[in-house]
Amino acid sequence: MNTKTTLSPEQETLKMPSETSITTQTVHWSRVVWFLALAFGLAWLLNLALYLAGGLTSPSAALLLQLQMLLPAFSAILLDAFFFKDSPIFYRTNHGVSRWFVYFYLLLTGLYLAGAVVCLVQPDLTTTLSSLLLIPNLLGLILLIVLRVKGGKNTFVDAGMAGGKARIWFGYGLGLVAFFALQSWLNYVFKLGTLVDLKTTFPQLAAANMPTFALYLTMALNIVVIGPLIGLIISFGEEYGWRGFLQTELNKLGRIRGTFLLGIIWGVWHLPMIWMGYNYPGQPVLGSLFMVTYCVILAYFLAYAVFKSKGVWTAAYLHALNNQTLSFFMMAVVTPIDKLSSFGMGLPALLLGAIVVLLLLRDPIWKVKE
Repeated sequence: MNTKTTLSPEQETLKMPSETSITTQTVHWSRVVWFLALAFGLAWLLNLALYLAGGLTSPSAALLLQLQMLLPAFSAILLDAFFFKDSPIFYRTNHGVSRWFVYFYLLLTGLYLAGAVVCLVQPDLTTTLSSLLLIPNLLGLILLIVLRVKGGKNTFVDAGMAGGKARIWFGYGLGLVAFFALQSWLNYVFKLGTLVDLKTTFPQLAAANMPTFALYLTMALNIVVIGPLIGLIISFGEEYGWRGFLQTELNKLGRIRGTFLLGIIWGVWHLPMIWMGYNYPGQPVLGSLFMVTYCVILAYFLAYAVFKSKGVWTAAYLHALNNQTLSFFMMAVVTPIDKLSSFGMGLPALLLGAIVVLLLLRDPIWKVKE
């Protein structure tokens, strides 16, 4: 006689489907379009304002670039919190303490927008405003800790903003630093870059009267260790938008295809900055191609970290670490002679990154269906 076992609601919740039994979902293309319209529209409008203000030579350029990084998450949070009713952070149904970070983030973006407008009108206030805006960033980190303690370990998991696993932060972070250290060494060995004399390149450091090794160690601690933590909220701006919102949708095409498409979109989003000379000065065409390729490679690495860590904040940390570490090794250790043909972000770096991606794709985790 056939019998049917009835599971309690608790058992149903705990039941984990196997990889082969998971049903592939359909991409909500309307949501993708709305998100991209906002993320691209706001960012490219900001890029236009920067271009009209003098481009990357404008005193307000650094602050506007920080605002641009906030916009993908701002777009996703705005849609999730006020328009998509089935979102875990929809304002009428999200009664958890995580909602306070959602509102804080929207406020932070508004503060940066106000600061950008002021800096475009009064460029001489840029340094002061940039320093002042560090305060809400630090307050954001404190708020995250307080809300996590108050709400428990599922505070941000339930909101789609999980912190991830500490061992992934540490292990993958060390791997990323080693990756750029290797590239810096290869630039030196193959004469694709020049060794930096810190005291000559940064005259202000000469007054410190410290040995060169001590100067390098101090800079490394400030840029590679402290920098990513200070910039964590800013990098979350990109990562919640790209890895948290968009990747969740595009992975329904399959994780490999979805990540590839996301990488292309992410690279194209950066293009106005490349055309203004960012990353690849004087190379708008090849620079655009290289930037898109770089973003595809980095998208696979960050996606892999998210899959392994199960937390979007892991990607935020690694994104910030990527930016800081790349700057440190390429500006303070060995400076590439040519951005297109050197390690760092040039062709050799892209080939090396592609090898890393091919190794990552061997993991069965990419075959899991959403």
